[in-house]
Amino acid sequence: MRALLSVFDKDGIVPFATGLRDLGCELISTGGTAKALAAAGLPVREVSDLTGFPEMMDGRVKTLHPRIHGGLLALRGNAEHMKQAELHGIEMIDLVVINLYPFERTARERGDHLDEVIEMIDIGGPSMIRSAAKNHQHVLVLTDPSDYAPVLEALRQPGGAPESLRRELAARAFAHTASYDALIADYLSGRTGREEYPGRLALAFRKAMDLRYGENPHQTAALYADPLETIPSAVSARQLGGKELSFNNILDLDAAWALTCDFESPACAVIKHTNPAGAALGETAAEACRLAIAADPVSAFGGIVSFNRPVDEETARVLGGVFLEAVIAPDFAPEALEALASKKNLRLMKAGGAGRPAGGMDYKRVVGGLLVQQRDRLDETHADLKTVTRREPTHEETASLLFAWTIARHVKSNAIVYARGTVTAGVGAGQMSRVDAVKLGASKAIASLAGSVLASDAFFPFPDGVEEAARHGVTAIIQPGGSVKDADVIAAADKAGLAMVFTGRRHFRH
Repeated sequence: MRALLSVFDKDGIVPFATGLRDLGCELISTGGTAKALAAAGLPVREVSDLTGFPEMMDGRVKTLHPRIHGGLLALRGNAEHMKQAELHGIEMIDLVVINLYPFERTARERGDHLDEVIEMIDIGGPSMIRSAAKNHQHVLVLTDPSDYAPVLEALRQPGGAPESLRRELAARAFAHTASYDALIADYLSGRTGREEYPGRLALAFRKAMDLRYGENPHQTAALYADPLETIPSAVSARQLGGKELSFNNILDLDAAWALTCDFESPACAVIKHTNPAGAALGETAAEACRLAIAADPVSAFGGIVSFNRPVDEETARVLGGVFLEAVIAPDFAPEALEALASKKNLRLMKAGGAGRPAGGMDYKRVVGGLLVQQRDRLDETHADLKTVTRREPTHEETASLLFAWTIARHVKSNAIVYARGTVTAGVGAGQMSRVDAVKLGASKAIASLAGSVLASDAFFPFPDGVEEAARHGVTAIIQPGGSVKDADVIAAADKAGLAMVFTGRRHFRH
């Protein structure tokens, strides 16, 4: 048996190569791998000895040679293949161990340095992996150190590695090179100025963890991470305590984190089923937390809580009075962790910092396809508001309207958000008609809505939604506008003495 070993990540390679030698395997290797094996006292043959050519061009050319790929691709049972191999001095290679240059890590850490990233595009490695995987009936291909032990164990058995293992390793190998190429395409496409929606879409997500279950306990699930995403997120957050995460936990953590990261001031959001049950701004995280929970204490039970500030001891004491599933924040003070230690099942997620995605794409899977769109961005400011009623909103109303508008972007459509100051007063989410969302939001209020403001994620198609809001004491409304009934809607607001502003942009969230 003859094995070719060429790895960037040398973790476990020496023990594995030692095991191969114990089985009588001849070792062939390249560059740094050959040096590591030789330093361990293992006899190793340089690839250049096999090919008759030295490594050249800073190592860019070393394994792209017929004596390598012929030894990988030749069908052992094909007499003509064997005849040609003998004629050209091609020796068979029975096992390949390869992992690739760290393109992912370099692109993530040094992405602005194009030349450095380009140098981490492996050429010979993927070529050998593909050749070996194509001929997996005759060639074992390993791309992950976790495969070393089971492969050695299989090789020690009578008959060697079974067909099932060979096929499984080949499948993993092709997935490995496909993911690697997709990462390169993703990186380069962001720097070419080409169309946003290419003819072929290559995605390369890596498995981050298995999850407790999917949306329901009878569904299995796993979390996959975007390896080039650098913005702190629910996916990259480090779990400091609590039970394992479930599919729904990740969805809610993502929704909660996205909401609080939309604010510069200390913010807290309590999320249930990806909708905010309560959200608030405060002078401190603790104040925002008290206000957000008090906005809907019933719905806060079993919720997910997010902060855009570290959780301190005072905030932890507020959290301690409520049953929660998880908390996500940039960090947790040691005193806060100690205060929350009694809640053994509470998942504590350290995001490491707050930040909004700079752009990028959003993907939604549908049966038979994938929907792709730009991420929704909230860029509206006071300057974008157009007053369409006779009464202008006051300064205080405007601040509250912008707060409610920001929250509405994170509520399932049809979405209605009542707010008093910078605290939600009632949320109407996911209704089939907008007037029903207005009614639902009012029904969730725990106090009178007199003097509150209202945000609608899309236009009011009829005056009934405005009339319903006025009956509850709302004084100002923010909405995109754009309905054929805008004139009637504005007239209803004027009749009720409301101030109404248009943003010109909707924020549906399906």
